[in-house]
Amino acid sequence: MAADTLKSRTGAGGGAAAVRRLLLDNGALTALIVLLIAMSALSGDFLTTDNLLNVGVQAAVTAILAFGVTFVIVSAGIDLSVGSVAALSATVLAWSATSHGVPVVLAVVLAVATGIAAGLVNGFLIAYGKLPPFIATLAMLSVARGLSLVISEGSPIAFPDSVSHLGDTLGGWLPVPVLVMVVMGLIAAFVLGRTYIGRSMYAIGGNEEAARLSGLRVKKQKLAIYALSGVFAAAAGIVLASRLSSAQPQAADGYELDAIAAVVIGGASLAGGTGKASGTLIGALILAVLRNGLNLLSVSAFWQQVVIGVVIALAVLLDTVRRKAGAAPVAAGTGGGGKGRQAVTYGLAAVVTVAVVGATSFLHSGSSSTSNPKVGLALSTLNNPFFVQIQSGAKAEAKKLGVDLTVTDAQNDASQQANQLQNFTSSGYDAIIVNPVDSDAAGPAVRAADKAEIPVVAVDRGVNKATTNTLVASDNVAGGELAAKTVAEKLGGTGKIVILQGQAGTSAARERAEGFAKGLKAFPGIQVLAQQPADFDRTKGLDVMSNLLQAHPDVQGVIAANDEMALGAIKALGSKAGKSVQVVGFDGTPDGLTAVTNGTLYASVAQQPSELGRIAVDNALKAFQGKKVAETVKVPVKVVTEENVAGFTG
Repeated sequence: MAADTLKSRTGAGGGAAAVRRLLLDNGALTALIVLLIAMSALSGDFLTTDNLLNVGVQAAVTAILAFGVTFVIVSAGIDLSVGSVAALSATVLAWSATSHGVPVVLAVVLAVATGIAAGLVNGFLIAYGKLPPFIATLAMLSVARGLSLVISEGSPIAFPDSVSHLGDTLGGWLPVPVLVMVVMGLIAAFVLGRTYIGRSMYAIGGNEEAARLSGLRVKKQKLAIYALSGVFAAAAGIVLASRLSSAQPQAADGYELDAIAAVVIGGASLAGGTGKASGTLIGALILAVLRNGLNLLSVSAFWQQVVIGVVIALAVLLDTVRRKAGAAPVAAGTGGGGKGRQAVTYGLAAVVTVAVVGATSFLHSGSSSTSNPKVGLALSTLNNPFFVQIQSGAKAEAKKLGVDLTVTDAQNDASQQANQLQNFTSSGYDAIIVNPVDSDAAGPAVRAADKAEIPVVAVDRGVNKATTNTLVASDNVAGGELAAKTVAEKLGGTGKIVILQGQAGTSAARERAEGFAKGLKAFPGIQVLAQQPADFDRTKGLDVMSNLLQAHPDVQGVIAANDEMALGAIKALGSKAGKSVQVVGFDGTPDGLTAVTNGTLYASVAQQPSELGRIAVDNALKAFQGKKVAETVKVPVKVVTEENVAGFTG
């Protein structure tokens, strides 16, 4: 068997060479120590028990996924489907237990079986179908995500209470996700270091042909390897859904990239043959520390992606330097003395980290905090002009009132938003404003803020199963009814229309679609030719509308769940827009209002997003000061057409 186990050369160069060798052989651990020290020095909120536990919780799902991916990468493969398989497994559990009364234990078994089945399909396509791992798992990524949306019908499904306890804490302080992460890490380490299949992974990754010639049943081993990856993906999906108290069909989107990054940062080679569970755990912790620390330092989510990309590149560069220097990671289970040295290294690293981090805490002790109230604003996304306007209104009001406002962008990821809310809570913010990615998923994090007696204001969307001081919002359902009424009246009560829906699984998409349906009931002469999602995206709106025009060239009206999709539809319609085809959007964004002025967009149902942001900050400050605030503050929607667009400010 080929298990790339080069030994480090010793003796030459004395103490300096020994230190250099230690750093090269433990690059990920060194990076983690440096990050901990740096974040402790830069932020006084980082080095708290609550925040460090947050880091562990936030690393848990990525780490569990990454343990499974480690098996695949050690065997010189790749698995791009783990995020989608995690979402599908959680959806199967919630759907079977909640919607169909299946006993919870059996539902968990079904969820794990779903992960195994997906892994077996991947392994079969790769081992027997001769598909490249990239292509096979990319196909499964799409299939699993699609099945998750089909089963859930695009809506989150409440998670069984007995399983949701996996997202809770033991003794009121120890997070269960951290315990699950540790257990899954120990299992991964045991599989890699103490089992036949683990040794097979290193053999296949080192030299597949040599492994086959030595008598190893490579095809069957690949089936088992990808099945194991599916098991870990299912476990990660269950833990993630437990944290959010609901199975989200769009959950874990893009997490496969984080999992692969954690494995690579942890010292594994994409060429195969090397990697270990402890390195993967360190890689996941590095990503979690980075995101947590950058959130605390109010670094933009866009820049966070840049930083993480740089870290991955540096990790691969360090691996190259290490190999050129003659040091390579030892395959798990192949050396006895190496394990002892590794334990000593980790122990020494822990002592050094505690000592230095403890010393840096004195930088912040005694320093007076700012006199301005600290408010955190957790937005669902900043990749949409509507939410950018909410941010602008909030920032302007915060500046006026002397409030220190920190804005985070969840990028439409409910789990990432939960992490950001936990960071606000553990950092002791005076108030929190949340624009939920999903109303159910935000519940657990908001309940934690309630427990910490931090006032919470919801903006644009409410939070379910949690207490908020106030909800500042427009009525999406009422707005949808207005949009339907507007296009129907413009068509004289009869005509053929299509509807462009928002991103499946989001509350805004559901509520606006409900409003469209209610509004159209009053106009039986309006025929809906098609309803298709375009994910609130202008480019997808263009593509979907172009496709629909091929099947329905006689369309006379379009209702879009936001202005971005409406603008894409206008592009597809060309000269028809505003003439033979009337388009109605939603949100009242600057580009949308410009299109209204130009006559290509007939109307936009405007929610006045800047006003939403302004009122949210004002109410958050009042709640912090103990003043009474209304349970709900409704900002009226307004239909903006060419006749009144000049006087509309948003």
